[in-house]
Amino acid sequence: MHLPVILRVTGILLMLFSTMLAMPMLVAYIYSEDTYATFLSGFGITLITGAAFTLAGRGQRELRSGDGFLITVLFYLGLGLFGSIPLYLAEATDLSLTDAAFESLSALTTTGATVIAGLDELPKSLLFYRQLLQWFGGMGIIVLAVAILPMLGIGGMQLYRAESPGPVKDNKLTPRITETAKALWYLYLSITIVCTLCYWAAGMSLFDAICHSFSTVAIGGFSTHDASIGYFDNPAVEMVAIVFMVIAGINFGLHFIAINRRNPMLYFRDREVRAYLFVLSVVAVIVCWVLGRNPEASSAPIREGVFHAVSIATTTGFATTNFSLWPSVAPIILLFAAFAGGCAGSTAGGIKIIRVLLIYLQGAREIRRLIHPNGVFPVKLGRQKVPDRVIEAVWGFFSVYVIVFLTMVTAVMLLSDLDFITAFSAVGACLNNLGPGLGAVAENYSALDAVVKWGLIFAMLLGRLEIFTLLVLFTPAFWRR
Repeated sequence: MHLPVILRVTGILLMLFSTMLAMPMLVAYIYSEDTYATFLSGFGITLITGAAFTLAGRGQRELRSGDGFLITVLFYLGLGLFGSIPLYLAEATDLSLTDAAFESLSALTTTGATVIAGLDELPKSLLFYRQLLQWFGGMGIIVLAVAILPMLGIGGMQLYRAESPGPVKDNKLTPRITETAKALWYLYLSITIVCTLCYWAAGMSLFDAICHSFSTVAIGGFSTHDASIGYFDNPAVEMVAIVFMVIAGINFGLHFIAINRRNPMLYFRDREVRAYLFVLSVVAVIVCWVLGRNPEASSAPIREGVFHAVSIATTTGFATTNFSLWPSVAPIILLFAAFAGGCAGSTAGGIKIIRVLLIYLQGAREIRRLIHPNGVFPVKLGRQKVPDRVIEAVWGFFSVYVIVFLTMVTAVMLLSDLDFITAFSAVGACLNNLGPGLGAVAENYSALDAVVKWGLIFAMLLGRLEIFTLLVLFTPAFWRR
């Protein structure tokens, strides 16, 4: 392990992040707000710390795969903590250090769980900053950084593999990782701009349109209003949100290929996308049916049912009403749908549809083997055979995911007086990067104890980095290399 080069890379990434604080400073200037000094302090502290790390590191050697894991975890944790500085210093938020870190890491990991109430009264610069954090966390600021690191003499492929979600991480859209990162970010930015224009055309103010496009494309779920999307009470706004949440939940690599080849039929040929759309449709139909049978729960069962099915199943977390008050089966179905999440390579959280699909196919194969013990039944996605190594990795991931989830639910209940529904949904919402939960965390997480909040922060990082990237650092073998 090359500690100097790890320090140097981490320092460079922190300095790059510090420049992001110039954008909310500009918003503060435009709206004549007194938060300018708050962001300037955050900029200075982050920049100086990053420069110190950079100067402390020496060497031009290439990063190894293990170094990429450590840098990815350090940077997400470091960025979340340094990103909390403006939230902690701002008088308008009046947050403790724990709450500021919770809010910052929730934004960066695109979880969308919040401890802030009274969003409508906050300065616009702080609202913009929360949304901006989610946007950068959506595609992964690491992928943005690897487009620049090669110019600094540091290879980035290990960082890309460590941060990129999904069961297969070696696929590159272009021959060079730098071009891959740039292609993904150009695509990400383009979709965000289109989403902004659509929100604006649907009736949002330009400020709200920009902010909500950030959290929609990032599948983060933060809003500039306590009532979330329900604040606008506008079917056109909700339709725009549905369309772009569905788009953001699809593999961005597939978006890139389909656009380059100008062939939208590639989406329908992709087995994972078909399964993803099927899950969204089934969940929407069930929720609408439940609401239709209980007219007292919703005055617009189809409108609210479809919106929340897409929002929760894609792990975005937008809401137009408090869905936790719906008949009990509907919130539980929505929460379980979030465990599946979106497609691999998207900004969605959860286990990912491709893993769920492979588990289903493997289960079907085992049933056929029971009927025909001597038969050979390869698992296929389309016409391609899936290697047994990938199947093993998927089952390993799923097993660890379930164990971690159940262990954390038990730990939260031991360390607090939370009921099972609240603990179960809080851990599930944070591990799946969903945000809103049930019970005491249906609206926000401010009432939780500090130790529980730090545990949920750990769950957010586990979910964003897909378990193994973080857990590998806790193995003695990693440090003995």
